[in-house]
Amino acid sequence: MLTRVIFNQKGGVGKSSIAVNLAAMSAHQGLRTLLIDLDPQCNATQYIIGDAATDIHPAHITEPNIENFFSQTLQATSSPMPMMFAFPFGGMTGSRHQGLEHCIHTTRFDNLSLIPASPMLADILQPLESKHKIYKLKDGLNLLSQQFDRVYIDTPPAFNFFTLSALIAADRVIVPFDCDIFSKRALQTLVQNILETRQDHNSDLLIEGIIVNQFDPRANLPKEVVQTLVNEGYPVYDTKLSPSIIMKQSHHQSLPLIYLDAKHKLTQQYAALYQEIESR
Repeated sequence: MLTRVIFNQKGGVGKSSIAVNLAAMSAHQGLRTLLIDLDPQCNATQYIIGDAATDIHPAHITEPNIENFFSQTLQATSSPMPMMFAFPFGGMTGSRHQGLEHCIHTTRFDNLSLIPASPMLADILQPLESKHKIYKLKDGLNLLSQQFDRVYIDTPPAFNFFTLSALIAADRVIVPFDCDIFSKRALQTLVQNILETRQDHNSDLLIEGIIVNQFDPRANLPKEVVQTLVNEGYPVYDTKLSPSIIMKQSHHQSLPLIYLDAKHKLTQQYAALYQEIESR
């Protein structure tokens, strides 16, 4: 199982779109693929499930989700008496905490599973940070290593508990990058955070590559910014993603590009990008 986290502290760079479409490409290629949404905005979840992902009713379509997993972790920690008895002691046995596998939802797309997000993630962020539960996601994913070939994790636009948990659990980091000077300035801080995570928590973590999104080859500034990244040694993928209205259509219909229009230019760019990523 290979786990990739899609991460950039800057918002609006297309993290969720890239995470969903790479996961969909992986599933379309026949790999057992899991998409995990760690962003309280739930964009990746809504992309896959549609408007039902935001409905609020007792039997919510996205439950159990990643918020339930982390909330159970907090409840186990706050238990007034640790469980110290073996199974013969009836009700006072074991932990009630359910593993990450209980949060997995099948989707209408073959080979693609989803662990949804919840807006409630924002409410448990501070308690999780104070309890230092940053290894729980990694531990949970380790137990799924025989069930999936690829895992893609969508993260919030911040360096917080959820992002750090993802980086600790991941093998590779993919950085979406839109072609403006603000993204360029933020990239150095982002890379530093990843390197510190590698040193402190996950020595196997690698920055796999930078995806240039919303790239217009007719404009000079994007080409200059990208060339600067290449000259500075950043691992920029050769395949670049163009701006296109079809992405909004893809969001609206809750259909990843490969299922919406396999022959579209942007879909073909994603297919080429996926192959480039897999070949590295």
